[in-house]
Amino acid sequence: MVHENLILYVTPEKFLIEPVGAFDELLIIDRTSREISLQRNQGQIPPSATSQSICGIMGTINLIGGPYLIVITKKMSVGAIYGQSIWRVEDTDVIPYARTMLHLTEEQVQYNKSYLSMVHSVLKTPYYYFSYSYDISHTLQRLHNTSPDFVQMPLFQRADQRFIWNSHIMRDFLAQQELENYWLPIIHGFIIIKQCSMNQKSFSWILISRRSILRAGTRLFMRGIDAEGQAANFVESEQIVECDGSKSSFVQTRGSIPLFWNQLPNLKYKPKPALNNYNHLDGFQRHFDNQIFTYGPQIIVNLIDHKGAENKLEKALADVVNSCGNTNIKYESFDFHHECRKMRWDRLSILIDRLRQDLLDMGYFMMLRDGSVPIVQEGVFRTNCVDCLDRTNVVQSMLARESLQLQLQRLGVLNQGQKVEDHSVFEYVYKNAWADHADIVSIQYAGTGALKTDFTRTGKRGKQGLIKDGINSVIRYFKNNFADGFRQDSIDLFLGNYQVDEGEGATKPCPLEDKKDLKYSALPIILLIAIAMCFLSLIIPSVLNHETLLFVMFWFGMVVATFIVIMYYGPEFVDYPKLQELRPIRMKYE
Repeated sequence: MVHENLILYVTPEKFLIEPVGAFDELLIIDRTSREISLQRNQGQIPPSATSQSICGIMGTINLIGGPYLIVITKKMSVGAIYGQSIWRVEDTDVIPYARTMLHLTEEQVQYNKSYLSMVHSVLKTPYYYFSYSYDISHTLQRLHNTSPDFVQMPLFQRADQRFIWNSHIMRDFLAQQELENYWLPIIHGFIIIKQCSMNQKSFSWILISRRSILRAGTRLFMRGIDAEGQAANFVESEQIVECDGSKSSFVQTRGSIPLFWNQLPNLKYKPKPALNNYNHLDGFQRHFDNQIFTYGPQIIVNLIDHKGAENKLEKALADVVNSCGNTNIKYESFDFHHECRKMRWDRLSILIDRLRQDLLDMGYFMMLRDGSVPIVQEGVFRTNCVDCLDRTNVVQSMLARESLQLQLQRLGVLNQGQKVEDHSVFEYVYKNAWADHADIVSIQYAGTGALKTDFTRTGKRGKQGLIKDGINSVIRYFKNNFADGFRQDSIDLFLGNYQVDEGEGATKPCPLEDKKDLKYSALPIILLIAIAMCFLSLIIPSVLNHETLLFVMFWFGMVVATFIVIMYYGPEFVDYPKLQELRPIRMKYE
């Protein structure tokens, strides 16, 4: 079991971490040699050391200024699963090993500050979760299928590494087996635990979503799959019910369309998705070989448009599914926007009716209080729209409700003929939990709350929801074009996709060096001046109407001309990542 309460002592030479309780040990980190050791507590803590209580160690990350220790300083209880506490990270501290940055040049200090702000950006993104005793990285069914030896392993070693967000920064501690009581695996995603009641029968309803570290990134910079078949924005969602010693779960996944494609931002409101010239069938098969091995048969629920820019992706995916000839893959395509146009969201029942038999055949995992397992889940729904956020979450919440209905009936919570939605108190909890889930996953990936959550919360689509979606869409546009390069770099840095060399800015170039040319700053300034002059010439009265008209036409022409030039060079004005090459090919050779 991982140590739950710790005290961090800081001296100019060392970090000393003491477990609270009857533990005769002390974790010592030398700030100069960077050596980590576990020693008996024999009074090594000097009286002059500053101290603070911490909830756990996330790991260490190397920047230009040297290593930084990342610790959890505040946590919040989310609830318990089988009596074992689940916690959410509320605050962290990032502490440098180096006592001063005088060994760095002025330029290196600025680069180091940028890297440090990236680390803080990732840590401030909601939400990170952990448990000192329960493995929240695995589904109930996977945990049930493990061996006794597996259960005896430390939490970090046995965790599903796809979902452990501090794997890279914990590597210095993982290298020493004797430190296993300090290895605290952290997942990123969403967890909600609610105590509920129906028909005077109490049960726990739990929703866990685990965000994958493989091909993790922001909305437009991470699309499709990579050479290993890993899909962008892959999330495993598990709905759990605990009732009178019995437990059941239903698992779904979401992930970017499993083809090689991109949709890089270029200042346009909705950049057109583009298929890359790679072997899509090979990548598709790699992806689903892994998915079938992990989850069993796959039912792809594709919610993208059958017209316009998205249609190219729909046809390509349908062709690849037909070409692969895998009987463990079923494809269900549903044009969400067309079918639900004019706010006819009741028509989603058409899709659920199509999938109902698949849901019955797939089943769910259930373990009764006597340890028997009358049913297991065989297969999974893999749902996607373009972003795997808004449309996807709506459909996943509906599929989860259908499965929950079956589980509660089997557990004796629901009587024959009763439906989940007939119980208004639970229905309110259920809808709002899935809507909150949508918002958090969307913030992690797209930078704003989800769209279409008014339907998830209320079961209806209204004008107020449309207005909120419009505001979120505008915010997404600005973040995707002018902030997501920094966010993508932050994720790549934290996950170890890019590792900082301490010589950056001195003995070798730093990728954070700004290489943008003059037009990047000049054109927006000219555009703002032209808009201001055009506006002023309209509001300031003038007797010379003809001259005023010419003046307005000139500045309006400047606005149009400058805007056209900016849009032509659109990608150059976008905040592209600096730690990996994602820019369009056209820009490389201009």
